[in-house]
Amino acid sequence: MPTPFAKQLAAVAQAQFDLFHRMNESDPELFKAIKKWNRDLKLADDFDPIRQAWSALFVSWCVSAAGATKDEFKFSLAHSQFVHQAIKNADSNTGVFRGVPINRATPQLGDIIHNNRGGATFNFEFARTHRSYKSHSAIVVDDRPELSDESGRFVLVIGGNEGDSVRATKVRLTAAGLIKQRAANPFISLVKNLK
Repeated sequence: MPTPFAKQLAAVAQAQFDLFHRMNESDPELFKAIKKWNRDLKLADDFDPIRQAWSALFVSWCVSAAGATKDEFKFSLAHSQFVHQAIKNADSNTGVFRGVPINRATPQLGDIIHNNRGGATFNFEFARTHRSYKSHSAIVVDDRPELSDESGRFVLVIGGNEGDSVRATKVRLTAAGLIKQRAANPFISLVKNLK
């Protein structure tokens, strides 16, 4: 059963998708929204959504807008930063966001799925010991058991800066409900949301 916070996080991400998925980052409405997300979190001076990656900003802003604090989540312009902290939380059995290997837990509403990008193949152990590397993540917004198509079960995630916009994507699951690993841009970790 998802917590009120997990439901709120999924709702925040879904609302941003509903507003912006037909827009490009250079369209005035989305451009202004991205700039506002950065101002709200105070992550960078003079942030430019056209020249700078904003996918981690999107996840960070959604987590913040849903009600998490900076003591609970490491808001960052790099996915690797908040995932590294979440793995540390899991290792020490503390905190409300905990990074685990993808074969250890099922993705649920409000969790964050972390993966490689740009052809990289970093794994969970690399993420545990490194704070800075290129990666991507997205928020689980639908985890109903009946979500399936001709290729099998999936959860739906929403991420930012995907094709220069806010996009929804299917993440395939195994028969046991775990994230199904893929060859291109493999998954690195699952950040469980315990808030």
